[in-house]
Amino acid sequence: MLKVTNLHVHYGVIHAIKGVNFEVNEGDIVTLIGSNGAGKTTILKAISQLIDKSDGDITFLDKSLSQYKPHEVVRIGVSHVPEGRHVFPGLTVLENLEMGAYYRNDKVAIKQDLQKVFVRFPRLEERKHQVAGTLSGGEQQMLAIGRALMNHPKILLLDEPSMGLAPILVKEIFNIIQEINQSGTTILLVEQNANQALQISDKAYVLETGQITLSGLSKELLNNDKVKAAYLSA
Repeated sequence: MLKVTNLHVHYGVIHAIKGVNFEVNEGDIVTLIGSNGAGKTTILKAISQLIDKSDGDITFLDKSLSQYKPHEVVRIGVSHVPEGRHVFPGLTVLENLEMGAYYRNDKVAIKQDLQKVFVRFPRLEERKHQVAGTLSGGEQQMLAIGRALMNHPKILLLDEPSMGLAPILVKEIFNIIQEINQSGTTILLVEQNANQALQISDKAYVLETGQITLSGLSKELLNNDKVKAAYLSA
């Protein structure tokens, strides 16, 4: 479904991503794990065409994403939940969710999807007329995910969804990610919480200083000594 081939990204003279290759098959949860600064967020931004690549290719459903602008990537079924949530703070919860469906004109289906979001995130329905900037961190993360789902995406890119959340909310967010996947949405998950990410994903790639150093089935990497020592020791 999504294929990244020999991806290189530079920030000026800094070679941030160095020949990365990976695939996400339809229906899977694939996770990129790595320490802060490894390049995980850069890869997601390159997929969404928010930054330019230096070399390589990224294809989605056999089409090169290089031909699309960021808003067109959204239109073809790629939703990106960025690190830090980036909800629209001055808009209400409901208005944020409606913004997620900006490119859709199937009004009946939009209403149905809105109700699905409220079923999945009851707190958002309780606060639907509340300004998003006043929500807690956990509620804003739920809103950011709900907004992305309103695009009815084929693939969901999640960047550090557990960052800054209390442990009980982290567990809830990961349960929700599994539910979204089980309902038919493919997921590419970027996470520093390697233990949780590996437990819910099908396949994983370990990123270190812009290069993939390990890959395999997530259940295998959970038992890999190098992964344990680097990411699972805490």
